[in-house]
Amino acid sequence: MTSIGLISDTHSFLNPKVFHHFKDCDEIWHAGDIGSLDVANQLSSFKPLRAVYGNIDGKELRIQYPENLHFNCEGLKIWITHIGGYPPKYNKIVKPLITQNPPDIFICGHSHILKITTDPNLT
Repeated sequence: MTSIGLISDTHSFLNPKVFHHFKDCDEIWHAGDIGSLDVANQLSSFKPLRAVYGNIDGKELRIQYPENLHFNCEGLKIWITHIGGYPPKYNKIVKPLITQNPPDIFICGHSHILKITTDPNLT
């Protein structure tokens, strides 16, 4: 089973404790507002990194990372974006897309509040 270190909203600051907490992870997934290419480079030098850019991220990060990242991991459809909302209050751009092609796991940052929930309307 793939072990994921999930992070977002680093805003150019990477607490050194991240490397301890993520030492046993196979990959790091960053849900935007990375803040600087230096933070992205530190993470990607440590573990494989999948990331999206957030609303504070400049051109450098937007060139390297997409706004939305869709991929499969262990047979599950994953969608990472920065501003996505949560059930049933999805972002107006996300809402029609998530109902047309629901992922198994939807990850977003922006709120600075970790929340894990299921959407009974998508299952």
